[in-house]
Amino acid sequence: MKYLVVGGGGREHAITAALARERETHLAAVMATKNPGIASIADVLLLARETAVERVVGFAVDQKVDLVLIGPEAPLEAGLVDALAGAGIPAFGPTRGAARIETDKAYARGLMARHGIAGCPDYQGFSDAEEAVRYIRDHPGDLAVKPVGLTGGKGVRVMGEQVDREGACAYARELGGPIVVEERLVGEEFTLQAFVDGTHLVPMPLVQDHKRAFEGDRGPNTGGMGSYSMADHGLPFVERADYDAALAIMDAVVQAMAAEGTPFIGVLYGQFMNTAAGPMVIEFNARFGDPEAMNVLTLLSSDLGAIAWRCVDGTLGASAVSFRPEATVCKYLVPEGYPDAPGPSAPIDPGAPRAARLYYANVEECDGRLWTQRSRTLAFVGTGPTLEEAEAVAEAAAAGVTGPVRYRRDIGTRSLLEQRCAHMRSIR
Repeated sequence: MKYLVVGGGGREHAITAALARERETHLAAVMATKNPGIASIADVLLLARETAVERVVGFAVDQKVDLVLIGPEAPLEAGLVDALAGAGIPAFGPTRGAARIETDKAYARGLMARHGIAGCPDYQGFSDAEEAVRYIRDHPGDLAVKPVGLTGGKGVRVMGEQVDREGACAYARELGGPIVVEERLVGEEFTLQAFVDGTHLVPMPLVQDHKRAFEGDRGPNTGGMGSYSMADHGLPFVERADYDAALAIMDAVVQAMAAEGTPFIGVLYGQFMNTAAGPMVIEFNARFGDPEAMNVLTLLSSDLGAIAWRCVDGTLGASAVSFRPEATVCKYLVPEGYPDAPGPSAPIDPGAPRAARLYYANVEECDGRLWTQRSRTLAFVGTGPTLEEAEAVAEAAAAGVTGPVRYRRDIGTRSLLEQRCAHMRSIR
């Protein structure tokens, strides 16, 4: 079986590594810049923009690949799955129309509203920035201001947290439009990812990501500084009723998309806020999360390629998917100054091999040395029977890296988890 993985980040390194665990697997990869981890696994590479649809399709045809797995959201928005289908090549990922669940926030909210799906916050969509400004000024409560399109996890401004009302108005004007303005959700975030075959979904372990750049959840939003999961595949501040409600929301979205003629195939990622009233949808993504993919794929004990085929064939069942009962902690190393002003490219040394799993992201290999670029550099995933043991493995590996990089030491620590649980108790 020959697979093509599209994308060159830490998420795609995790996808490629998971596929490579199975025997008789041949791998090709397309990425904008050469990821050393993927390059060490794949049999053949094409260095090209992932959104260069004609080049990617041509490469897939030339390489006679059996199935394409798409990591990032941008090629989904560009219609890569549609173009591959036109060339007779199946893909594990949604069509451009189905990917709107991520690429068009107004569509996602509208879908939930049309079908009466729970977990949708009060929202308003605006095509004109001045209309949004008037709404923000007249609204008595705290709000979240979001561009409709892709933001890489960095485009949301929350009024009442670090942005005042006039600041929110200024941001709306900066965005121009279209814009979604919705009620600010208060609680604890969690991620539920699921494999989807158009009508059925099979969930993965819950994960909590950490968007803020600095320890103590301070600083600007990033693409994600790290994440963790628990050995029981739940989270201590997410009760069983909360989990069931979130999964029911995901299922309702899948059924609604099928009913509207845009069935979803691939990984549906639900980012939820667990509030006093239960889980509310922050947003949906149409692919694995980054870093969350590294948590769940490190634990995946079944064949990722076989799961992807079942999703494409419409034959997905729970028995096809299994994960090891271990905790995970992922810590991302980023260039100094990230995300606002990352420093110039510089050499780093990952240190001696350790027990943690290493995934490469935005890093370049030159003359046997690794060099930072402008985004997240590499990540370590520790696993263990408890969160404490997994965190110790990830921390030892991250601390061993030398060079102008930093990471959040508090991710996966018991003290930070206790703060999450205490916060959840305080609002309930």
